[in-house]
Amino acid sequence: MSFTSDLISWYQKNKRDLPFRGIRDPYLIWVSEVILQQTRMEQGIDYYLRFVSRFPNVQSLAAAGEEEILRVWQGMGYYSRARNLHASAIEIVSNLGGEFPQTFEQIRKLKGVGDYSAASIASLAFDEQQAAVDGNVYRFLARYFGYFDEVGSSSGKKRVREKSEILMDKDQPGTFNQAMIEFGALVCTPQNPSCKSCIFKTSCYAFRHQVTGEIPAKKRTSAIRNRYLNYLVITFEDTNGPGVILNKRQEDDIWKNLYDFPVIETTGRLSLPDMKKTEKWETIFQGKKPEIVNISEEFKHNLSHQIILAIFYHISLAEPPAQFQLQVPFKQISSFPLPRLISKYWQKYFR
Repeated sequence: MSFTSDLISWYQKNKRDLPFRGIRDPYLIWVSEVILQQTRMEQGIDYYLRFVSRFPNVQSLAAAGEEEILRVWQGMGYYSRARNLHASAIEIVSNLGGEFPQTFEQIRKLKGVGDYSAASIASLAFDEQQAAVDGNVYRFLARYFGYFDEVGSSSGKKRVREKSEILMDKDQPGTFNQAMIEFGALVCTPQNPSCKSCIFKTSCYAFRHQVTGEIPAKKRTSAIRNRYLNYLVITFEDTNGPGVILNKRQEDDIWKNLYDFPVIETTGRLSLPDMKKTEKWETIFQGKKPEIVNISEEFKHNLSHQIILAIFYHISLAEPPAQFQLQVPFKQISSFPLPRLISKYWQKYFR
């Protein structure tokens, strides 16, 4: 038996039953790949089912508005993924006649699609012989063959991709790719891999040399910075009942095109008296005497390269400041796409 046949045999016996497994529709494969790029499998399944229930094909996704797409995407984070999906869907419908591209090179041209996703779609939907190398595959083959390259390095990715292409079952490239990914996800895991029960342990370099924990070499991480966000949750009463001011984030920053509250960002944590002395506070309230209803505890929200430390100041005014046009009744706030941090606060303090 060969490495490849042993792997595929293992896969057929042990693969997980996933809703996007075994499908040939390139659109559905594409959506599943994008969702699972930075979402844990346990959560990703529910998000995938929710997304394709609302947008079952590329035409429905292209026809939708960005706000609706972001609202359905809410909770998954990395919202640029959703915006890229939408832009690519419009490209497919407008310029490709609604037909999903059918080769690796054509799929790779879609906005937000990298080598891994293009290879996965091309192999699963169109049987193209392209190696799909994600973190699971990289780790598995690096350990098996003894590649000490740093994770993410160009040399490491090149070596692993070339080796995967050599090993690939040319008659069923999609199944091979899925088997490689599944083995890395279930057996050759980042922490505490199941080496003792691994079918490849006798030929695995890392196991034989007892260097499993050293391969692949850890990637040097960028410094993580703290950001201090002081949210002003400005509420008021009018003929529609209680309302709140929302803010649409349009800067090229986190949560672009999602909605939060007016915010004062500071370099550190400020006391309320010091907050009131800031230029933005004075500009917003312009001599008014806002009533501080509640000050939340600090909410900590981890992003890839930054940590958001947020405090919410619930402020009551007789009427909203004139400069804020987005005045939303409480009952309508759920219709807006909100970052998870904002949703967590709102559900805890206003539900």
